[in-house]
Amino acid sequence: MNKPLTTLEADAAFQLADDERQRCEIWTRVMGYHRPVSSFNKGKKSEFAERTYFLEAARRDLDGRR
Repeated sequence: MNKPLTTLEADAAFQLADDERQRCEIWTRVMGYHRPVSSFNKGKKSEFAERTYFLEAARRDLDGRR
C-alpha cells in the first residue's frame, strides 16, 4: 500500500516548469452576468483591482445553532 504524500512532497510533485504553464482566464460577475476580466476596458479593470473581498459570517438561528 502506498503511503500518503506530505504537503511538501505533494507540492514538489505538482510543480510545473515555466514552459508547461498557461495563462488563466479570470471571469467575474458584472451586472447579473459573467464576463472575462480580459474584455474589460481600462477603467473597469481598475475598478476590479480595487474590489474588497470579504467572508460572510455563518448564519446562526435565534437560539445560537447554525
